[in-house]
Amino acid sequence: ITALVTMARYTAAIALLGAAAASAFAPSDVAVQLPLASSKILAGRPNQISKHTAKALLGARGGFTALKSEAALTAKGESSGGVLKTRGGGGLGSIDFPLLVYFVLWYVGNYFYNLTNKRALKAAGGAAGFPMTISSLQLGIGCLYGLFLWVAPDARKAPKVTMDDIIKMVPLAFCYAGAHSASVFSFSAGSVSFGQIVKAAEPAFAAVLSQFVYGKKVSKAKWLCLPIIIGGVVLASVNELDFAVSALVSACIANLFAAIRGNENKKLMETEGLKDRIGSVGNQFALTSILGFLFSIPFVILKEGSRWGEFVDILKTSSAVKMNLVASALWYYGYNELSTMTLKKTSPVTQSVANTAKRVIVIVGVALVLGESLDPMKLVGCGIGIGGVFLYSIIDNLVKSKED
Repeated sequence: ITALVTMARYTAAIALLGAAAASAFAPSDVAVQLPLASSKILAGRPNQISKHTAKALLGARGGFTALKSEAALTAKGESSGGVLKTRGGGGLGSIDFPLLVYFVLWYVGNYFYNLTNKRALKAAGGAAGFPMTISSLQLGIGCLYGLFLWVAPDARKAPKVTMDDIIKMVPLAFCYAGAHSASVFSFSAGSVSFGQIVKAAEPAFAAVLSQFVYGKKVSKAKWLCLPIIIGGVVLASVNELDFAVSALVSACIANLFAAIRGNENKKLMETEGLKDRIGSVGNQFALTSILGFLFSIPFVILKEGSRWGEFVDILKTSSAVKMNLVASALWYYGYNELSTMTLKKTSPVTQSVANTAKRVIVIVGVALVLGESLDPMKLVGCGIGIGGVFLYSIIDNLVKSKED
């Protein structure tokens, strides 16, 4: 409980810093928007926070702008779909605490997923154990949760997709399952911190695919950021005690699948009427998870199917495998849905800050708890790599602002 409270406090502070950084990088005449919490979670409650609470969160020093009164918010009937707006060089105009809770839950969920996932993999034998089976079951358990929300009263309205819609989702779901399975392989073969550092290089894969496969031009400024990212990963690998070629290759494969998934998701969302038929971001993630789980089953049978009896015995006798498997599956589904719902409506700059902060928390936090190496060279490489990813995300805005 103490660890959760401490993590929540630090993550709330990071979320506020993220909003401040978004304001700093935004052009002075452009508003940066942050979404507030889902109205489904806070149904019937207007988004409101007292001036005293806001001042306690932000500090009373310069840049604070008076908030709308609670009466005004209630009278206007503002739902939790409102936004937090900041302007470059200005103060924070309006804050809803539930948004910060969203970021906290996203970060905490990601942190505990990595922790419980590694413990489940270790207890099941590590790289020589059952990484494919565990990754598939994580998707399967998450699917059960998604299906439960569809059948539970007043929880979530089921999507009304057609078979044609399902067929169009196949590439996205396959890449989703591939990215997850490859990531689990990487974490089973090496340290979580090393796997996360390599996964931070995903923009390099995304740039190549966007430019040469999907025909979407990548700016010269972004290309110039890639050597920084790759150089950081190389530095972090130099003195890695748990370095394994299989961990590096698996993380790179995960990056490739993740980059394809991002492009396929954009294509899918351009399909006319699909958003209305799916109904919500939560439904989209649930459908992707169900299809991804079905795609993973043949690979489980091919790679570890002959040892299924051995895995069942471990599952029966080892509470560490059983508890951490279920926990990691629920954390994985929960934090992914939260991140999708939160980032879908935030500004690109805010997304960059949020993702950068998330990786730092996971890399350092999990390494400390699991006793993984954090030598100076690894930390320097981590800083350079993640800094390069952040620069890659905002460089076009910086260049455009300078030109303007």
